[in-house]
Amino acid sequence: MERRESMGKERTNKGNSLLQFPNDYTIVDLETTGLSPDYDYILEVAAIKVRNGAIVDTFSSLVKAEEDIWIDPFITELTGITREMISNAPDIRAVFPEFISFIGTDIIIGHNANFDINFIYDNLEYLFGKYLDNDFVDTMRISRRLHPEERHHRLADLSARYQIDYSSSHRALSDCEITKKCFDAMLGEVRQKYSSEEEFWETVKKSSSGLYAKGIVGDPSKVNPDCPLYGKVCAFTGTLQMTRKEAMQIVADLGGIVADNVTQKTNYLIMGVTDYSVVKGGKSAKRKKAEKLQLAGNDISVISEDVFYEMIK
Repeated sequence: MERRESMGKERTNKGNSLLQFPNDYTIVDLETTGLSPDYDYILEVAAIKVRNGAIVDTFSSLVKAEEDIWIDPFITELTGITREMISNAPDIRAVFPEFISFIGTDIIIGHNANFDINFIYDNLEYLFGKYLDNDFVDTMRISRRLHPEERHHRLADLSARYQIDYSSSHRALSDCEITKKCFDAMLGEVRQKYSSEEEFWETVKKSSSGLYAKGIVGDPSKVNPDCPLYGKVCAFTGTLQMTRKEAMQIVADLGGIVADNVTQKTNYLIMGVTDYSVVKGGKSAKRKKAEKLQLAGNDISVISEDVFYEMIK
């Protein structure tokens, strides 16, 4: 259990989630045995290095874990990766130094980037005592800003939107290539709709500013008294994978109460994935206040964004 106790700790050196369209970057993607860096393993890593918008190099390798692992049949059906393939692959201690060296100090781009980066961060720290502190861009996050009217922003959804072939998905290098095409397509759409990239980001900032809890009205038809957030006062801190407005709307629809600030009435503070990286090694003011209220005996819990998603299911 040593590995499990060593992983999943606070990622205090994690880079910042950026909203921008860089010219130079590295796209990364992983295939894993599951969704949790604490309990699941990396099966495959891939990366595409881009300079001035053009692909200049690629990296791809299957990965053999440090111990014999079980691969769920669903994962094998989804990815085509079998236990036999993994048993013949290079060990993760051999692959990871090459993989990290390939990424270098580049801005990382990924779809639902926090998933991949958390796996890389935890394994790099556990295996080598080093940290992945590269800033990163999430194409899912850009898509949510570019098309807030759309409900889903999976890689498959973006591929359908931009008529990109998705048939080779669920292998790491193929997903990197699809992500690159989606990123380019969104950049092209921004340049077509706006006079400049700067105008688009300014529009995003203006649309997200002035967002207050009092402006969020729940849908009575969606109220769920069985949800743990029903009747609870919820506040948010850090940058979420979805927009803050979307998260607040979900809470309100389920029968929860959204708040802008942490007070004695707050029951849950939902912590976005970048709460730790707003100030490296520090905590947001909301989190500090919530912890102070906890120590004073108030009924308030600080939960991660991942736990929030489990609760709203």
